[in-house]
Amino acid sequence: MYPSRVFRMQPSRPFYAPTPKENQSAHTISQRLRTLKRVPPELIPLGIVLGVALGAAIYSSSKKLMTDKTLRLYRNKPEDREH
Repeated sequence: MYPSRVFRMQPSRPFYAPTPKENQSAHTISQRLRTLKRVPPELIPLGIVLGVALGAAIYSSSKKLMTDKTLRLYRNKPEDREH
């Protein structure tokens, strides 16, 4: 008996050869900045909104941590506990 074509173990196509590299893969900052031109224009406002939201979150969190005097930063010592 011969194995059927469906059950025969064969490597899939990507294992035959490595994936081809791009002609100019980004190595320097200027080359990486040039790749930003490939970003669709519809995503630029989304990136701006996400950047502003992330900045506001970092600002408000750091302000809360720096100015709140009632914030508990350390564990209570065992001798300070009331039992």
